[in-house]
Amino acid sequence: MDAIERIEKDLDLFAKNIKEIESIKVRGEEEKIVQMAKNYRDDTRYYLEQKDYLTSFGCITYAHGLLDAVRILHDLIVDE
Repeated sequence: MDAIERIEKDLDLFAKNIKEIESIKVRGEEEKIVQMAKNYRDDTRYYLEQKDYLTSFGCITYAHGLLDAVRILHDLIVDE
């Protein structure tokens, strides 16, 4: 898998996870975190278009981390 495929795969996963988040009630500061994650997703797309794959990958990775924090708070990710 090359860099572009990997980033696109992560963008697809982010889309799936953001739909999961949008189906629940997020509160206060969580809304800011979700918005930050979406902003990093947008940055991912921007840098992908610029062919700056390293920065693009860094952005989507950070976006997933932010979103995962909210998902953990709502028991959408369980520690096995």
